[in-house]
Amino acid sequence: MTTTEAATDAQPNTSTENNCTNDIPHNGGNDNRDNQSQPTTSNSADANPNVKKIYAVSVRWEREQERLRQELDAATDPVTNKRPCLTFTIEDFHKYFCCCARRVGSFFFLLERKDGSPIIAAGPCWPFCTLVTVPLILVLSTLVMVFIVFNKNSGMPWWFALIYCPILAFVLIALFCVSCRDPGLMERVADEETAEQGWFWNEQVGSYRPAGAMYCREGKALIMDFDHVCPWTGTAIGRNNMLQFRLFVFSVNVLCYLSVGLVIWFVFFVNFINK
Repeated sequence: MTTTEAATDAQPNTSTENNCTNDIPHNGGNDNRDNQSQPTTSNSADANPNVKKIYAVSVRWEREQERLRQELDAATDPVTNKRPCLTFTIEDFHKYFCCCARRVGSFFFLLERKDGSPIIAAGPCWPFCTLVTVPLILVLSTLVMVFIVFNKNSGMPWWFALIYCPILAFVLIALFCVSCRDPGLMERVADEETAEQGWFWNEQVGSYRPAGAMYCREGKALIMDFDHVCPWTGTAIGRNNMLQFRLFVFSVNVLCYLSVGLVIWFVFFVNFINK
């Protein structure tokens, strides 16, 4: 353990929803942790493949979800057994647009394996990615293709479409691989033997964590090699999608500069060459 990590882990932290971790180093004795933050299972999916993995998510979020379920149960009509359709919270938005997904913190598992590990997962900022990023790329690129690339009067050679369209397709594929991929969610680990391997107890998620894992405030989960949350891609950036994120940033910049260059060339061609 480095001097910086030891100082960070030793300092008390009253906040439970920060982007940094709130850790307690294990000393082999009683650490007086709250029983509510103690995980009850650990690596159960490894012992039984039919049991879904339990991820290290915010214990505060788990308590809030339990409170919401209790409130819905209390508001259920005892005669018709119907629950109210709206709670007038952000949960209504997630409920109706991600109705078929399993919620893990602020992540939504749209498609998962039998053990609960996600194949396709939407991040905490998926509405921004869906309603802003994707339309912005598609609309602007479509305008460039219609009025410049595929326009016979623009003076653009036909073979240029074989360059522009694959770049656009690559940008969209890279965006999908970033936004719909597990960024590196960690399972909840309660085995105290991991403390002997240099792991630290994290109160925010009620789990031990390795040195490279950090708590994501927006995602409400522990992520391996967590870097940041990108609203443009709609998810957190960690170990599992860092490469795809860099490819997306590079390709979208190429597409952007290429589109701007085409517009400038088209304006120059129309105003000067044709005249």
